[in-house]
Amino acid sequence: ICLSANGNDNKKFKGDDKMDGTPSRVLHIRKLPGEVTETEVIALGLPFGKVTNILMLKGKNQAFLELATEEAAITMVNYYSAVTPHLRNQPIYIQYSNHKELKTDNTLNQRAQAVLQAVTAVQASNAPISGTTVSESAVTPAQSPVLRIIIDNMYYPVTLDVLHQIFSKFGAVLKIITFTKNNQFQALLQFGDPVNAQQAKQALDGQNIYNACCTLRIDFSKLVNLNVKYNNDKSRDYTRPDLPSGDGQPTLDPAIAAAFAKETSLLAVPGALSPLAIPNAAAAAAAAAAGRVGMPGVSAGGNTVLLVSNLNEEMVTPQSLFTLFGVYGDVQRVKILYNKKDSALIQMADGNQSQLAMSHLNGQKMYGKIIRVTLSKHQTVQLPREGLDDQGLTKDFGNSPLHRFKKPGSKNFQNIFPPSATLHLSNIPPSVAEEDLRTLFANTGGTVKAFKFFQDHKMALLQMSTVEEAIQALIDLHNYNLGESHHLRVSFSKSTI
Repeated sequence: ICLSANGNDNKKFKGDDKMDGTPSRVLHIRKLPGEVTETEVIALGLPFGKVTNILMLKGKNQAFLELATEEAAITMVNYYSAVTPHLRNQPIYIQYSNHKELKTDNTLNQRAQAVLQAVTAVQASNAPISGTTVSESAVTPAQSPVLRIIIDNMYYPVTLDVLHQIFSKFGAVLKIITFTKNNQFQALLQFGDPVNAQQAKQALDGQNIYNACCTLRIDFSKLVNLNVKYNNDKSRDYTRPDLPSGDGQPTLDPAIAAAFAKETSLLAVPGALSPLAIPNAAAAAAAAAAGRVGMPGVSAGGNTVLLVSNLNEEMVTPQSLFTLFGVYGDVQRVKILYNKKDSALIQMADGNQSQLAMSHLNGQKMYGKIIRVTLSKHQTVQLPREGLDDQGLTKDFGNSPLHRFKKPGSKNFQNIFPPSATLHLSNIPPSVAEEDLRTLFANTGGTVKAFKFFQDHKMALLQMSTVEEAIQALIDLHNYNLGESHHLRVSFSKSTI
């Protein structure tokens, strides 16, 4: 039975509100974990509309959250009656308050107001942050000195300073405002001159800030002037160093804060606001990466060695790990552990690649077993001493011709996708027909569900019946010799057939 938020479920609440179940734009939230912050509570409401006020009752582990409209509050209550909201892995309870609005004493509530201002990410399309005024003379987009920047594939946080560093190469950056909208990190950035904005857009649109991730998507904003109220790590006016920092501004927006919280998920709300799925270790890599950004892609700091466990020890080989992990980076060395053959160390070319491989492969099935991928404490994978035979458990792939990411700016950087049932095949010689490929892939032990050639017949999509079968097929057939000196290239696809 799905308990509605104003049904019997409330019997177990002993709170300030006598529930009569009448909708209100003020919601009463209970059973909050002790150390929870305003930002985390506000983030619960953000997917449903603008949050206009918050009052935390720290001692009682409760809070009141006010939304701009009753509709938003009703949507939120209905959503969370179907999906129990969690903060810091603890279930919390939400119901209508019998207050119709929150009257808060502003002096007491200044911190919350500052938090709200920082978090109330732009809700209307491209409207500026609350309190930012728009010059009336909106201009045709191409003349605006203000760029709107969206960052796709954000595996590492991108800070305001990183953006400043990158965009300053094209002219004086006057102001930057960052925010999260539609679950995407975005920024508004104002140049002194529209010509610089034009040049930056041409040079940077579509570029990756780090190898294989954090892709910049750039457009002209409808705004011609940004009005920045605070200088902190969410917004900055470089022409006015005297601006206050806005006391109590949160340093991270909820989506990123969520990502770095305990075990990735502080906001376990499927679909509503999915935090970037970054394991804790990424914080370190992100900090290292942010310290040295250069275009295009830079190597991120952080650990290059992964520990992979729960492997099928009967089946796994250094070569099979090299092929699978090679989809996400250039594997340098693989060592299957001599006295624990269900585990292996894999050394990638840089910390960025180990992060990508970990985030995509942890929890996937390889040879029938769900593998676990974490960062290893080892800095490198040692090769066995000269003359010592370790039964082929350690292999050095440093000079392999099969590395996908050796060439800077290679197309492969744009085609990194999570494991999927659909595979992208390329480098197919003219003589090879659909039937040949279907047979070849069926021989890896799975079922071929669908197949589609691209127009030129050099590439195709092929769909297996499960992700696990596709992983197996990729391991078996990537670099398979199809004759006429064509070696088949296999990757995961984001398309379906």
